[in-house]
Amino acid sequence: MGNPRDKEGKERVFSGIQPSGDMHLGNYLGAVKNWVTMASQYDCIYCVVDLHAITVYQDPKTLQDKSREAAALIMAAGIDPEKSTVFIQSHIHAHAELTWLLNCLAPIGWMQRMTQFKEKSEKQKENVSVGLFGYPVLMAADILLYDTDLVPVGEDQKQHLEFTRDLAQRFNSKYGATFIVPEPSIPTVGARIMGLENPERKMSKSEGGEGNTIYLLDPPDKIRKKIKRATTDSLRDILFDESRPGIYNLLILYELFTGDEREVIEARFKGKGYGDFKAELAEVVVEGLRPLQSRYKELTADPTYIDTLLSQGADRIRPVAERVLAKAKQRMGVG
Repeated sequence: MGNPRDKEGKERVFSGIQPSGDMHLGNYLGAVKNWVTMASQYDCIYCVVDLHAITVYQDPKTLQDKSREAAALIMAAGIDPEKSTVFIQSHIHAHAELTWLLNCLAPIGWMQRMTQFKEKSEKQKENVSVGLFGYPVLMAADILLYDTDLVPVGEDQKQHLEFTRDLAQRFNSKYGATFIVPEPSIPTVGARIMGLENPERKMSKSEGGEGNTIYLLDPPDKIRKKIKRATTDSLRDILFDESRPGIYNLLILYELFTGDEREVIEARFKGKGYGDFKAELAEVVVEGLRPLQSRYKELTADPTYIDTLLSQGADRIRPVAERVLAKAKQRMGVG
């Protein structure tokens, strides 16, 4: 469903990224690179979701620093803050307020079916927070506040978006048409980048050792070292074969950075060994990240510059959030 209030009649896209830990290739290739492509076609809103991050303990100073860093990396990757809106979630109070309204509508049975909560709570045991349990409701509030049409999501977030759609429809059914019901946008390639050491698990800030993840600000020598040590297998042929997760994951990285067709890539490395392939992949990744790293240094040279851009982004989009929140409150008879 199109949103007539969007800029130039464009459909609106919303997505967010957590500032906990360092941004890595999984974030970039699975999300941010796709955001850059979408920014030329849609009215895009990209949010650093610090309220989501605090569902587990974060050092306060580190969280603030990482929030700025995440925003700067989004912009360095190619998101123009003049054309797309970039802001920090907690800078717009409507996110927390709409979350409470939706909490009062969300059936607990729906929440208990969320697989991500089950996985994360197993790790945290008795330390699991109510906030982590209610994470999907905050995510729903983020999306619904902006009359969002499309949400770019990876496979691991599809269930949360379905929850958002169900919650929007439940609200609309009980209180009258209020929220646009968003649709998912899932990249066909690269939506799930796997770890270098353990290619059967998603590349993550928390999974595996130092060599499992390539961070966006890793220096070239560290990138080369990590790729050289990446897990492959005992076979020789360099082919896109999903049953061979190590080499398949590395080939996906090569495909996404070069944009070459799979048949072309396989022909290029026919008869060559893993050492040759890894050496070329390392250079492809180093050169692919060089413009981003250079732009990041420019953006962060003045410590106040990113803060100014984020403040402008929040100021520009806040009236939309406040209007949608006011409508929801009026429908529910509060405020």
